This record gives sequence, C-alpha cells and structure tokens, in this order.
Amino acid sequence: MAMSYAERVAADRRLVICRILNEAPGYKANSSILKGMLDEIGHSVSRERVKADLDWMAEMGVVEIEELAIPGLHIVTLTQRGQDVATGSAQITGIARPSPSR
Repeated sequence: MAMSYAERVAADRRLVICRILNEAPGYKANSSILKGMLDEIGHSVSRERVKADLDWMAEMGVVEIEELAIPGLHIVTLTQRGQDVATGSAQITGIARPSPSR
C-alpha cells in the first residue's frame, strides 16, 4: 500500500533526525538544535511535532531521550539501532531509508 504524503514527510523527517545525530559529537543533540536543523532543511514543524517524533523513535529503539530541568528541552542520543537506520544498514517502517548516494 502506498504511503500518504504526510507519512512520507514524517518518515523523511525521522531519517533526517537520525542523520543529524549520527554526525553530532557523541551522537547526541538537544531537541532545540534538532528543531532548528529541521527548519533549515525544509521540515518546519512545531516543537510538539518534533517531541512526538522523538517519543515514537524512542519507542522504536532508535534514540534515547533524557529530560532536562528546562521545560521542553531534552537531550537526544542516537542508539546503535538508530545509527544502523541512519546509514541504511537497517530499516524501520516509519523512517525513510537513505539513498545510496549518501
């Protein structure tokens, strides 16, 4: 069954998050940095949408989320499974697969 436009956009956004974290020092970034980088590449979404994606990704074992004392700010760390997804070594329905040109 074909994915809807919204499903394709969400899958791409989640892949972008994996790729950002894969290139980040220590494989981690805060949620505000992730939101800003998503905005820069055309995924302009709310902080709530980013947090919902991160929560879903944590359930899939792709990231780990650490809550900070600052409301709405989280430290997100890529897991080994998440790195496998970012590099195309593993696939998860709901996260786009990277193109081989990367």
